[in-house]
Amino acid sequence: MYLSKVFIIAVLLFPGVATHVHGQDMEDGKAILGLVASYAKARESIDTVMLRYIVTEDIDQLVSNGEWRHGVEAAVKGMAESSRSNPGDRVLKVERVRYVKEDVAIADARYTIKKDDGTERKMWSSFITVKKGKQWKIAAIRNMKPAE
Repeated sequence: MYLSKVFIIAVLLFPGVATHVHGQDMEDGKAILGLVASYAKARESIDTVMLRYIVTEDIDQLVSNGEWRHGVEAAVKGMAESSRSNPGDRVLKVERVRYVKEDVAIADARYTIKKDDGTERKMWSSFITVKKGKQWKIAAIRNMKPAE
């Protein structure tokens, strides 16, 4: 009982300690932000090699039209087709990273595709990321287009 009270007080007084105790640090946060940025760049340039590198073999993706993509082959193929049919500058702005476990995190982002004609497609994306060794990878993606 005493030890758990000390831990709670330490977390409240020294929030950095909680991050260290649970295994997340600034490097993990930077790595997750970098992972999402790499995803946006790979989607924009239709870099299927990079996409395969940054996602897990068993990735699943729910896209804004309701289509499910299961596994790396279906996901990468669908991402490439979608990028070809929806060209534009992809901007993913991560607004929050929440650690579920020390090696699992959810990154919530605003997702905007800026088209050449000046229009913008605005969505939300959530990336479920997992740490494999020292590398973070995308295990699942959920996209949704807010009601207008």
